[in-house]
Amino acid sequence: MKAPILIVKNLPAEGMAIFPFILLKKESYKSDKQIVNHEKIHLRQQLELLVFPFYLLYLINYLINLLRYKKHDLAYRKIIFEKEAYRYENDLNYLKNGNWFGWLLTDKKQN
Repeated sequence: MKAPILIVKNLPAEGMAIFPFILLKKESYKSDKQIVNHEKIHLRQQLELLVFPFYLLYLINYLINLLRYKKHDLAYRKIIFEKEAYRYENDLNYLKNGNWFGWLLTDKKQN
């Protein structure tokens, strides 16, 4: 998947996917295959849900997690979409070989 990459120096994270773009905090991150792959996984998740519902589910999942765990970092890491992206960010073939809607299965694949 080829996605336009934009550099946004004041981005609150290293990277972010806002369909159809990948936003990166630093120019050097363009060559970081792990970060780019992580964001490409998010782009596919957005496509799977026809874009807008992804953002709604992402926010709802985060807010539920925040109530549950009381810590931003943990709430963020427990978002179902983040679990899939972090789990497979080092697998550069995941988007070619991975399951569509893999975020539904991520918990079942972990011990």
